[in-house]
Amino acid sequence: MKKLSFSLSLNRELILPVFCLLTVLLINLVKTPDFFDISLTNGAYYGFIIDIINRGSELAIISVGMTLAVSVSGGVDISVGAVAALSAAVITNILSGGEAAVNELHAPILLAIGAGLFSALLCGIWNGFLVARLKIQPMVATLILYTAGRGIAQLICGGQITYVRVNAYRILGTNFGNNPLPTPIYISIAVMIITGLFLKFTSFGLYAKTVGINSEAAKLAGLNPGTIKFIAYIVCAMLAGLAGAIYSSRIYSCDANNIGLNVEVDAILAVILGGNQLSGGKFSIAGSVIGAYTIQALTTSLYAFGMPSAHMPVCKALVIAASISLQSPVVKRLLNKHGKKYFKTVFKTVFKEAAGV
Repeated sequence: MKKLSFSLSLNRELILPVFCLLTVLLINLVKTPDFFDISLTNGAYYGFIIDIINRGSELAIISVGMTLAVSVSGGVDISVGAVAALSAAVITNILSGGEAAVNELHAPILLAIGAGLFSALLCGIWNGFLVARLKIQPMVATLILYTAGRGIAQLICGGQITYVRVNAYRILGTNFGNNPLPTPIYISIAVMIITGLFLKFTSFGLYAKTVGINSEAAKLAGLNPGTIKFIAYIVCAMLAGLAGAIYSSRIYSCDANNIGLNVEVDAILAVILGGNQLSGGKFSIAGSVIGAYTIQALTTSLYAFGMPSAHMPVCKALVIAASISLQSPVVKRLLNKHGKKYFKTVFKTVFKEAAGV
């Protein structure tokens, strides 16, 4: 009985993100008939669906970290885009030996990626210190790196785009060997599995929910809320740094002004679409991942419909407004009160139309 109730509860948590994703895909089924077509060209898969899963990988990775940060602190980390740019700048600067463009590596790729992740680790320690130790509101604390992170990345790159035109470095953002699926898909899957196992087989997930719901009560129960928050912000920054490595590998360069630009907005939206509460506490990693791919599906769909990129923020703002409204207690009460009757009427109408009655 307990297992059944848990399963039903889990399914209920994922209703909103799955519904949003299916809605976007169904619209494409009507508007773009070839949207679900997948072709194999030169040993690699291509198509809108592959593009969604591929391009949404970085956002999914960042959304996992954002979910943990939101759940423990009840606030958002708006520095993830800048941390991604900073990590990319460190990696490309090491690989290029400080030059603007190179055709051969000046350092091992793993060493450079390790340095990039270490820079992200330092960013996470900084954010965690401000939030957990100095008890600064998360959005205000991460505003520092949001403002300064790209400036530091620009200083590392010398104010120019750094190019690393080496095929070995592009593997991280494209394909490896004869594998037809892009590498970022495997990296994002690995991040989800590792995070899921970590939360399942350790007490961190329970601690994060407890601290997010009531930090003072968690402290009285013997937990250290500061340490939990500190770890969450480190993980969030490290995942942003990993995403930065993938971003730069895709374009074999580092454009500090544009790598991860506005990704923090998409990550926050993914957390909201995932059914997570921005006030902290209960969270769903699976919901956030589905939310991330929903946003990428929306972006890809709008491009397929011919919408200019300048209009994208308006559409995302509307989605954010609708998502936040659905989580409002007032709207929830109205849906509980009138929703069942409304949907029952709609289904009856649709059934009559389909039956020709």
